[in-house]
Amino acid sequence: MFVTASGLMTDPQPTSASDADDVERHPCPRCLAQPGSLCRSRSGAVAGTYHTGRFTKVPRIAKLLRVPTPADRGPGQPWRPGTPVPAAIPSDSPVADIRIGYARCSSLTQELQSQLDALAEHGIPRDKIFAEKISTRIRVRPQFEAALTAAREIKAHAPHCRVIFTVNEMKRLGRDAAELTALADHLTAHGLLLEMLAGPLAGIYDPTGPGRLLFGFFAAMAETERENIREATLEGLDAAARKGKHGGRPPVITDDMLHTVLRRRANGETVETIQPDLFIPAGRRKGHNPSLSSIYRALAEHEKTKAYPEAVEQAHADFAAHTR
Repeated sequence: MFVTASGLMTDPQPTSASDADDVERHPCPRCLAQPGSLCRSRSGAVAGTYHTGRFTKVPRIAKLLRVPTPADRGPGQPWRPGTPVPAAIPSDSPVADIRIGYARCSSLTQELQSQLDALAEHGIPRDKIFAEKISTRIRVRPQFEAALTAAREIKAHAPHCRVIFTVNEMKRLGRDAAELTALADHLTAHGLLLEMLAGPLAGIYDPTGPGRLLFGFFAAMAETERENIREATLEGLDAAARKGKHGGRPPVITDDMLHTVLRRRANGETVETIQPDLFIPAGRRKGHNPSLSSIYRALAEHEKTKAYPEAVEQAHADFAAHTR
């Protein structure tokens, strides 16, 4: 029942996930909910808002009139005790740095080992390094989210320690300026530090004063770099297309194979009897028989071409005009 709040709020003054977490660190004097549990109503359900005497113990929200229960905590649902909050750490405990590493590259053909080596040389154990091969255009990155979750949990259990989210370069976090700035604010709000091992902002990021300005500047530069890479890629694809070179996998059903299928079907043979005599000429499945579905798709495309020849010619003309 005690889960991270990430759902949308309907209240005009919604609470953030960190507000809800901090409220639940205290017992409730009204409903007697223990730390780690939600407030409960008289009917025994999860209360729609936290009771005032509880959230006033959190300084930054003490003056609010009400703090709503996040939607994903199930307000109105049957109440059950949550996960107890870890015992407080003695104030005289030694302060230590705990690093969570994150490595990322965009495609399967790129290598991650150099980033993993750099993070390991910085003293981060392998079990605290999260790595994945995924584009920054994909908003949900599982290992990135897992790394953030781990960092927040460690900070919650060891508030006396510095928890540092470490990457090799800024572009491993993303190339969208707004997203990078929001990430930096998220880390700061949870008491986490951001560290980069290379690049113009190598070192631990300082969210105050000139540090914030520099971070915003280089985040914008990273976004510009991504747009330049995209434009160069599109220009390269257009240049290759003008030379008759088109990317992607080679077609399974070639023109010769399609001609064979059409000729033999005209003589009364079925696709099922023709398929064993066809062989894929190139690619990963070279030498194998094409599937029946591939043959039927090729036949359907052929029928479309015959049915709408003017549309096909117009499409070719539009493409040629676009690539000039």
